[in-house]
Amino acid sequence: MLNYAFKAFICASAFFIAPQSQAEDTTMSDKIAHDFSFKTIDGDAMPLSEYAGKAVLVVNTASKCGFTPQYDGLQTLWEERKDEGLIVLGVPSNDFGRQEPGSESEIKEFCEVRFGVNFPMTEKEVVKGSSAHPFYQWATQSYGKDAEPRWNFHKILVGPDGKVVGAYPSSTTPSDRGLNTDISNALAG
Repeated sequence: MLNYAFKAFICASAFFIAPQSQAEDTTMSDKIAHDFSFKTIDGDAMPLSEYAGKAVLVVNTASKCGFTPQYDGLQTLWEERKDEGLIVLGVPSNDFGRQEPGSESEIKEFCEVRFGVNFPMTEKEVVKGSSAHPFYQWATQSYGKDAEPRWNFHKILVGPDGKVVGAYPSSTTPSDRGLNTDISNALAG
């Protein structure tokens, strides 16, 4: 009798728990990038809704990585395409190899002095796993595993409508032909 009661309890519990998790999944999948917000590297609010109608290339960055020289290419891409409606958004992260150990002020100074970076940068964020910033959780859920960073300088392209257009591994440089074609297509609508 106890065994039957326990099984009935488990089945009933699953019945009541499952709809809640499905509701949470539906809520997240109904979102777009413009529903999320970061803080700037200076600590000010940075709602992604400010970039509605623009293409946004979100890049998790690090100052002490073999891919760090991509800052040059990201700055060039920003300078060449910002008037077309491209936003390059750097998201410093210490998630991979502890290659972004500095404070926000140290990161900002490094980027400005070493690479002349003036594209928008966020505060340092977690970009992978269950503690990831909500934007990264959403991107992975809405686009798939390719949107989950596996290393520094992973890139996510968000279209003007706030939906993920593409995700690119760290080895994809800012001058990559495929990436730039995708940016052009996103900007064209």
